[in-house]
Amino acid sequence: MILKTHTVGPLKVNAYIIACTDTREAFIVDPAGSEEMLARVIHDEELNLRFIVNTHGHPDHTCGNARMKELTGAPVLMHQADDTLHRNPEVVQMFRSWGFEPAPPADRHIGHGDVIRVGKLSFSVIHTPGHSPGSVCLYGHGHVITGDTLFVGAVGRTDLPGGSFETLIQSLKTFILPLPDSTVVLPGHDYGPSATSTIGREKRENPYIVEYCLGL
Repeated sequence: MILKTHTVGPLKVNAYIIACTDTREAFIVDPAGSEEMLARVIHDEELNLRFIVNTHGHPDHTCGNARMKELTGAPVLMHQADDTLHRNPEVVQMFRSWGFEPAPPADRHIGHGDVIRVGKLSFSVIHTPGHSPGSVCLYGHGHVITGDTLFVGAVGRTDLPGGSFETLIQSLKTFILPLPDSTVVLPGHDYGPSATSTIGREKRENPYIVEYCLGL
């Protein structure tokens, strides 16, 4: 598996390029800035980009969708709940005040249990509402891409439209913590003491996991 991480955009989002070594088929997660550079990496690595996948609909993660699709021709995949919510006029106006224009509608909706396949790779979609109603994580090949659901040593904020701390904690308890302890966590932002972590480490060290999920 090919895994490349690039930190992009004004809010320093982690964009992940995932590709099959054998077939060179790939998908990209949250290409929210520096789209020309990302497209150049894909071209230089001789990758065939199949999908643009959003972990959620917040504009710091979706602001590059239109340009990335224009450059590569790949369709945009997002959970329907966020695709709908983040085109609501009131929500659009709030994020415009932050300097973000709304992303165009997704080309395809993904939901819990769907599988994103590129070449010999397959990543399962895990619906993890809480940070936003349509937040998803992507799990496969010993890695979980968590977007803003789980950070290294923290969890995503829940004070934006559709957010719920209780729902976020339930999502983590139900779907993320049961993953193998060795699973590598690839977060949506580098907010912690290291760029990546593991599920086992987060169970031991993340104060939100320890207190609210494990009750220790």
